[in-house]
Amino acid sequence: MAQTFEFYHARAEEAAERARAAELENVRERELRAEKTWRGLAAQAQKVATDRAKAEKEREERRAADALVRE
Repeated sequence: MAQTFEFYHARAEEAAERARAAELENVRERELRAEKTWRGLAAQAQKVATDRAKAEKEREERRAADALVRE
């Protein structure tokens, strides 16, 4: 199952909140590392979605151009 930007972003926000609430330094550092990872995954998911939309648009344009040529 592909995860969405929203899913990853929510996990990053949760990790950030846990980092702010942490009393122990090692817990805070762990949560900050988790936040960084989740944010990276969110950025990657957003890029994939953007690239897919761009590719779909290009396919539609090619189909429309091919349909015009056949007429």
